[in-house]
Amino acid sequence: MDINDLITLWNQANCKVIDIRRITIRAGESPLSYKVPSTLFLMSIRGNATAELDRQIYRIERFTVLHAGKDSVLSLAAGSEGLDYYTVYYRAGSNLPALSELDGRPEQAHPFDHSYSITPENPIVLHQILSEMYKDWWKQKPLVQLRARTLLYQFVYELLHQMQAHVISPAKRDLAARVAAFIHEHYAESITLESLSDNVNYSIPHLSSYFKTRTGLSPIDYLIKVRIDKAASLLLETDATLKEIAAGVGYQDPSYLGRLFKRYKGVSPIRYREVYATRNIPEDRPVITMESSIVPPEPFDYTNIIDNDYQLDRIEEGDVFMFKHSRPTLASLLLLSFILVLSACGTNGAAEQPQTKVVSTVNGEVEVPLHPKRIVAGEYLGSLIAVGITPIGTSDHHIKNPYFQEYLKDVENIGEGNGNVEKILALEPDLIIMDDMYPELNEQMSKIAPTVVIPYASLKTVHEEVAYFGDLLGREEEAKAWLTDYDTRTASAKEKVLQVIPADSTFSVIESSDNSLMAVGTSFGKGGQPIYNGFGFKPPAEIAAEMADPGWASFSAEVLPKYAGDYIILTSDSETLDELQADPIWGALPAVKNNHVFLWTSDRSGYWDPIAILSQTEELAAWLTGL
Repeated sequence: MDINDLITLWNQANCKVIDIRRITIRAGESPLSYKVPSTLFLMSIRGNATAELDRQIYRIERFTVLHAGKDSVLSLAAGSEGLDYYTVYYRAGSNLPALSELDGRPEQAHPFDHSYSITPENPIVLHQILSEMYKDWWKQKPLVQLRARTLLYQFVYELLHQMQAHVISPAKRDLAARVAAFIHEHYAESITLESLSDNVNYSIPHLSSYFKTRTGLSPIDYLIKVRIDKAASLLLETDATLKEIAAGVGYQDPSYLGRLFKRYKGVSPIRYREVYATRNIPEDRPVITMESSIVPPEPFDYTNIIDNDYQLDRIEEGDVFMFKHSRPTLASLLLLSFILVLSACGTNGAAEQPQTKVVSTVNGEVEVPLHPKRIVAGEYLGSLIAVGITPIGTSDHHIKNPYFQEYLKDVENIGEGNGNVEKILALEPDLIIMDDMYPELNEQMSKIAPTVVIPYASLKTVHEEVAYFGDLLGREEEAKAWLTDYDTRTASAKEKVLQVIPADSTFSVIESSDNSLMAVGTSFGKGGQPIYNGFGFKPPAEIAAEMADPGWASFSAEVLPKYAGDYIILTSDSETLDELQADPIWGALPAVKNNHVFLWTSDRSGYWDPIAILSQTEELAAWLTGL
């Protein structure tokens, strides 16, 4: 049964949980085979084993999910590490007629009795659900059966969601996009850096470094932004109390939410509702009140706020309903001004309407101007610069990009993340370009101007990305010219490098952060694109497979010699070459002894847009040819 048939089946399912167990098998143990008494989900949480299910062999690794039908014969043989796992026995029926024919099975075969196995990409969510089911199951309370059934549906939804995502897009999703998606789905739950690290199987220092380079925010700042924006939405759309809103967005203490809200929005929740909520503005208006700058008066680092650990204080905002009728507000005046501007534009353009075209995006078809004049770019600024476009506004982390400085003299900073609504609205753009990291913001953007959303990492190469924006912006010739120059300069740099560096030399691209080390391949910045794609060098043979899939490897200093090539491109914000040479492990490496280490900081190595890649290629070429 394929994934679409499973989704159809579960959409009509009526289930009852029979039993939930957590079982441990010691290494080498092989319990007797047994006939499964009811339909079964099994999820391993530690160790490994071999499972035989109706004479078919399945390899059980950490977090493997196995599904078995009633009366199937199951046997497990634990591996060298033993095996810990959960089992959920359930009984299911469906209202759909003849579901057994969905995949051609005989009529007498029960539609839920299919066997399959999957190792999910995000297993922590599934583990949390099963853990909650197991803890509740033994409480013997009247609502336990209902909660268990609800959690089973939640488990199946998450499992099918991940299976479907794998079928549609088997390629690994960008790390930052995975973290952002997890936060948007689970913002109301307790989320820590540790839980994010476990979910994506990525060390905390490198997760934080990559995410902040990618989005301009730390993971916890991003979580807070999502929660505050959700709280602001609830303030405007409902009469919920602050206590109810706090519980709905992941805070136990409404007073804490009130202080945090004021820090980010500049006003208390009560004042925010008084100023911005108006019942008379239609829902499809250009919304200027759903987002506000989350930039605090001073730099705000996630290490200074423990977002899920705080003490209950006196509730300053109270549990009263906070909606009040008010005089004409700033929001309504700004809205009226915006409508008048639109009306004026419509009148002036009556004789000659601007030419437009329709482009397909992940959010449907969007009508955009053929030659936009006022572009706001929350992302993809490098490709805009490549085709000769200077936007009127871009986000804070692009303003800080050292490779963009000569192009951004008169460009407005629209705020952290991908910007905020008020600043973007004030710029009166005729086109907005975003990625998919901030879906709520993108929804608001579409009410201001045509908004093209391009999922991050969906454009795989410099050529693909620059060509796409050349076509989108009516700058095809400029795109071709820039790519020709890019190819010429890259080829020239490669030729010069290979004249002095043997082609079979091995290179390691490494980041050192908070006593943690990571080697990266071609998709994580730090110089990987120029070294591996541009010059064609290879990593050490022992780690070549890791650099190809998953594309990175965290490791300890003790095994550094395994990851060290003849040349090392090292990102570090705290170490110097003298310190490396004095270190007993680093100093023993041939690359360090031979002064074959290029050391730079994350504010230069962490960018990998087309402009940055070209600049880094020539910078690294100059270093290599000067050795």
